Amino acid sequence: MRLFAAVLPPDDVVRELAAEIDALRKLPGADGLRWTGRPGWHFTMAFYGEVDDDLVPELSARLERAAHRTGLFPLALRGGGQFGHGRALWVGAEGDLGALRLLADRAEAAARKAGVPMGEHRRYKAHLTVARSRDAVDVRPYVEALDRFTGRTWTVDELALVRSNLPKSGVPGERPRYEVVARWPLGGAG
Repeated sequence: MRLFAAVLPPDDVVRELAAEIDALRKLPGADGLRWTGRPGWHFTMAFYGEVDDDLVPELSARLERAAHRTGLFPLALRGGGQFGHGRALWVGAEGDLGALRLLADRAEAAARKAGVPMGEHRRYKAHLTVARSRDAVDVRPYVEALDRFTGRTWTVDELALVRSNLPKSGVPGERPRYEVVARWPLGGAG
């Protein structure tokens, strides 16, 4: 199954972001982007891709340990940016980004130790993708609008393992479906 570890913002933070995205979607050219929508809003800690079913129990056990070893920390959605010359538009974060990076490193290490092929390690960049494009797009107006955005601070208290079900219908605009497979409280939670 196609899996990734993630931090999921709480519902009230998602509602704040939804209001901001609604405003962005009114800007000229917004219909040229594929907006991810609420189910796709998460901070990916580590992307695992297709994981053999036999490795999932060991991966889960190691992610549980990684969560237990990581304390609670504050986080807020803040600002924005882009990757790939406008191919991905994202919202950034503020708060304890060191703790977020540490959790991402632990989620990646958990996979490596469980035998999940991970490829080359990249330094973690906190981002929540809100739109994509197949072509290079000038997203400066969206990034500038996001520069003024700051959501409320919440306490990150869990790590989630999420399954990504890719579209199979071939219908243009169909989005992946995300299903939380497991959740583990961080060290100071629960």
